[in-house]
Amino acid sequence: MHGMQGNKARGGRPAKDLPGQIVLVLQGGGALGSYQAGVYEALHEAGIEPDWIIGTSIGAINASLIAGNEPQDRLARLKEFWKRMEQNPIWNLHAAFPGFNDKLTYWSTITNGIPGFFRPNPLAHAGDSYPLGAEHAGFYSTAPLQKTLGELVDFRLFNRCTPRLTVGAAHVRTSRMRYFDSRDGELTMAHIMASGALPPAFPAVRIDGELYWDGGILSNTPTEAVFDDNPRKDSLIFAVHLWNPVGAEPTTMAEVLNRHKDVQYSSRIASQIARQQQAHRLRHVINQLAALLPKSERDNPAVRELISYGCPTRMHVVRLLAPQLDRETHTKDIDFSPSGIMRRWDAGYRHTRAVLERPPWIGEFDPLSGVILHEQAEAMPMAAE
Repeated sequence: MHGMQGNKARGGRPAKDLPGQIVLVLQGGGALGSYQAGVYEALHEAGIEPDWIIGTSIGAINASLIAGNEPQDRLARLKEFWKRMEQNPIWNLHAAFPGFNDKLTYWSTITNGIPGFFRPNPLAHAGDSYPLGAEHAGFYSTAPLQKTLGELVDFRLFNRCTPRLTVGAAHVRTSRMRYFDSRDGELTMAHIMASGALPPAFPAVRIDGELYWDGGILSNTPTEAVFDDNPRKDSLIFAVHLWNPVGAEPTTMAEVLNRHKDVQYSSRIASQIARQQQAHRLRHVINQLAALLPKSERDNPAVRELISYGCPTRMHVVRLLAPQLDRETHTKDIDFSPSGIMRRWDAGYRHTRAVLERPPWIGEFDPLSGVILHEQAEAMPMAAE
């Protein structure tokens, strides 16, 4: 992982280079979330701190580590968190049996958990009908994560709303997505824990009398929260994706399992963006048409109501995509090996540095375009070390 190399523009970013509020959107994806930490490191190094962070699952956890610390402490807290997540194999047999360490790490995680994250819940195996209670019904306990976050996050900082923090969770009773927002009310440890309560591994979390699960089971890409915000603002959105929406046809069962997870958790981001581009284009069209009307017509209450559906905002969406590691399998989201964490972190750092060196949001754009998508070069598989 890279060290801090100064803060070249902190507190004084040039408005001409950054078109609006800075929004950091973080998907869920377990161990893949170290890529998000690398993205933040590059932004932090460039002096770009987010005005708004939106996260689901591991994205909510990373978001809490950023929003729950002062700017000068954020990177150190992220590094400490991911250091605690490392799962070292009992034996190092990589040289003799390539890939065997990965299997050892996987089975160690399944059997023993991660000391700073989760531990096995023996009662979960007492029988399918054994009464565990709604807040304990999971194969693992996340009490270790609660302790870790309690040591690394100052939850009082959430309520300053600088940066604004939003986390997504699934309402168990109604199957509806709920975004908890520091702008609208106090966020606590429970909100972060709920956003990462992925069933059946982790138990639901109760907030105001209602149970919530990991928001990723409904919408793992919470960019929609920016598009649906009221009032909308000009925004530069760094959308950090952990699951590849595009992939080759699977030819083995291992490839089927891997591709299935990518399809499931990439959350149809391409169609979301396409719909938002269409909607925002229509809003800009309404503005253009309204400008052609005489003032007397624009002052008509009925016409004013129609004009209100227009919107002049522009949102630049920079999509950053975590790479596929060599020999990656469907267990990649629990690959807490030190090498897996490091390689994904470094990839996030490098990808973001490349974007910042040639900012794609600077230039001339179609005046009718309200949402402009900037894709990074396709992330190629990274060879194992």
